[in-house]
Amino acid sequence: MEAIIEVRNIAKTYDSGVEALRDITLALPRGELSTFLGPSGCGKTTLLKIIAGLISPSEGELWVKGNKVTGPGPERAFVFQDFALLPWASVLRNVAFGLELRGIPKDERQDIARKYIEEVGLSSFESHYPHQLSGGMKQRVGLARALAIDADIVLMDEPFSSVDEQTRRKFQEELLDLLKINQKTVIFVTHSIEEAAYLSDQIILLSQRPGSVLRIIRPNIERGASADEIRRDKGYLDAVDEIWKILRDYV
Repeated sequence: MEAIIEVRNIAKTYDSGVEALRDITLALPRGELSTFLGPSGCGKTTLLKIIAGLISPSEGELWVKGNKVTGPGPERAFVFQDFALLPWASVLRNVAFGLELRGIPKDERQDIARKYIEEVGLSSFESHYPHQLSGGMKQRVGLARALAIDADIVLMDEPFSSVDEQTRRKFQEELLDLLKINQKTVIFVTHSIEEAAYLSDQIILLSQRPGSVLRIIRPNIERGASADEIRRDKGYLDAVDEIWKILRDYV
């Protein structure tokens, strides 16, 4: 299976002396959803931000699409946990913002933005501002903005952690539906075992700080099934049980 991202012996120690990551080597397949999961403080978000090019590793190399990475790039889009929306801009402007930075003409970028606003179910909110939106709606705007720039890789840092359980499940289902349409590679951070098992083609379990790879699990799930069928699927239940036992015994 072709790897779109290669993490080679990555380590990260912050200026404070905190060692966040130690000797991480991974191959993340093209067109799959890979999840980082592990105890709080294990370096999940640090690793995601290194892949995004937002912070630099202390050691090791990151390669994306066969090229060594030294910073952010147009092939990667980031969906932040705290939404990171422009408070003074409408939903339409927020979704089109990445295209604006790339110099896409106004009419073209607004047409593209409207397409993804519709895909995430916010067509009637184009003129609204972030302070007029719920947390769940803000997260939809963040996802639409990431999709609009048509990056090959979408990086998501606990994107559903701020919503209630019912909304979270709905978002999970909608994310998988969107990925069927858009065919992206997604790298996802979560602290939820159930969320990781439901969404992921590949789950990377990280140890306590400094984070290193404990195990890689590929849930044996029939992805063509309905959401309810997946959550009753033996492959899903086995993955949840296996992850829990590994983390319980490890901690």
